Order: sequence, then C-alpha cells, then structure tokens
Amino acid sequence: MNKSIIPIFIPHVGCPHDCSFCNQKRIAGERREVSGKELSETIDTYLSTITNDKASIEVAFYGGSFTGLPLDNQRELLMPAYRAKEAGKIDDIRLSTRPDYINDKVLSEIYKLGVSTIELGVQSTNDEVLIKNLRGHSSQDVEMAVNLIKAYNIQLGLQMMIGLLGDTPETIAETVKDFIKWRPNFVRIYPTIVIKDTHLEELYNLGIYKPMDLEEVISIGKDALLAFNTANIPVIRMGLQSTEEITYGVGIVAGPYHPAYRELVETEIFRDKIQREFDKEDIKNSQEIVIYCNKRDPSKVAGYKKSNKDYFTHKYKLKSLKIKITDQLMEGELVVKNDSDN
Repeated sequence: MNKSIIPIFIPHVGCPHDCSFCNQKRIAGERREVSGKELSETIDTYLSTITNDKASIEVAFYGGSFTGLPLDNQRELLMPAYRAKEAGKIDDIRLSTRPDYINDKVLSEIYKLGVSTIELGVQSTNDEVLIKNLRGHSSQDVEMAVNLIKAYNIQLGLQMMIGLLGDTPETIAETVKDFIKWRPNFVRIYPTIVIKDTHLEELYNLGIYKPMDLEEVISIGKDALLAFNTANIPVIRMGLQSTEEITYGVGIVAGPYHPAYRELVETEIFRDKIQREFDKEDIKNSQEIVIYCNKRDPSKVAGYKKSNKDYFTHKYKLKSLKIKITDQLMEGELVVKNDSDN
C-alpha cells in the first residue's frame, strides 16, 4: 500500500540536551511554534492534494522530542490529527522522541489521542558511547521505553547512528544486536557526520574526534542491513536526507556524508552476492553473462552508477553482462548464467 505523509514541523523545543552531534536548526531548519489551528489547516491543505484514494495517510511530527513538550502542548498539537483520524481522513499519527521522555503518563495521553507510531532516537545502546556523546540517557532507559511502547501496542521505530564518538565496529554491532532483540517495526540508520556549531565540531577541530570514512560506514552499514534483513526488520532509511543545509561547506564540516548512502551499501551487498554466484558457477572463462533477479533488484544488481556491472565486466573481461528480470526469484535473490547457454 502506498503511504502519503503529512509532515508537521515543530520547533526544537522539549529537548534541553545538546548531544555531541546535534544542531537541530541545521538538520531541520529554523521553525517557529505552530498552533493547533494552523496544524488543522495544514492537514486540510495536504489532504486536498492527495489524489490516491488507496494511499495510507499519516500525519508525522518532525523537529523535536515531542513527548518532552508540556502535556498541554502535546494535546494541542495532537488534537487536530486525532480529529482527522477519527473522521477517517487519515490513518496514522507518528512522532519522534527520546527514550527518557517515555513513561506511562505520557503514553496514556498520546495513545488516547490516536498516536500509532513512536520513533525513538536511540543512536547507541553502549553506555560509554552514550555518555561520551552527551545523550543524557542510558541503555536501560532505552529498554524501559521500548517495553512501555510495546505494552501500549504502539508501532515502534528505532534510530541508530554509525561512527559516534567512542564507537567501534563492536559497539555498533552491539546496538544492532539489541535492536533485533527488541523487535522494532522498523529501523533508521545514520552515519555520523560533523555538523557546524556542534560539540562534535569542537572535538573534530581539536583532533579529539575523527569521523569514520565513507568506506568504513558502508562496510558497517552493510553488516547492519544484512542483520536486520535476516531478522525481517525493515530498514526504512539509511543516511541523512539531502537538504540545502545538509551539504558540505554549508552545514557539514566533515564526515562520511553521501546522498546515496543506502545505494552504496546495497551495491556492496549485491556485489558480494554476484561474486558468490561467479565462484559457484563454472563461468569464469565465459565472456557473455546474464544475471537474473527479481523485478525490484535490477538497479541494485547493476550497482551505484552501474559500478557492479563495470566491476565484473572488467574483472572477468566480459564481452557482455546483461541483467534480466524473472518472477522465479524472490527479492534479494539472483542467479548468474552463461548467456551463450540460453
């Protein structure tokens, strides 16, 4: 089913923490406070533009730690979305918050007002990494929040970061393992980049923090994505979304930012799969190859800017390498054959 998002941007209030990596104004832009009346008008305006009557419609709150707002403010913001949901105009309401801003009182209130999905900005489940990055919460806080959200039967999303201050491949693997144990409905993965006017920028300029390079976060991201795929946990986003602020020289000082991070990760995953097929099949001396895959995978098989196709063509000195779709294979599966046999 297609999903249409009605984005509601709230100012970065409700969160007194200055995490090492965070400059929310850079990430989300300057935002003024919105009233319930304005929010209702915004929902109606978006609804008037949605023409797909089969789309699932979700109001999503972005920009701050929603449950850190005073309860009266939360109610004011949620009420227009709740009324739209009760009227059958929208299907879901989603918000983002911190693990330590989840408790029974908050959940009881927002559940009654129709919230169906909560995303927790976890970032890491290693307590030393959390302390070094000034997160202000512990891994125990995360587990308590996860269990409470699940007890209310609210959909759960978890966000993690790769390459925080103090991170290692082992601490990141620990976070992935914990996420899988908690069985969220979806995950987002973000490589850590150094954004202007953050504590991490200060540490970077002092030589205390060194960001991971792109090759390393691709490799670690590949392991994480494969682990979540194996556990049947959807990863709905990898990497920060490109904006005018999130570009080198504007908002980004350093770090492994790439606008096609997920595509780079999936390119590596499929390169490994193709290589295993080459190794398995007796085709190394063939010069004409066809790779069969599911209809969802041709671009992943070809790789970012056709890098996989070029890699294997040059490695095996192929005259041709074709990619063909078949309904005989599931998403993620592929078969490599000698094209002259077909």
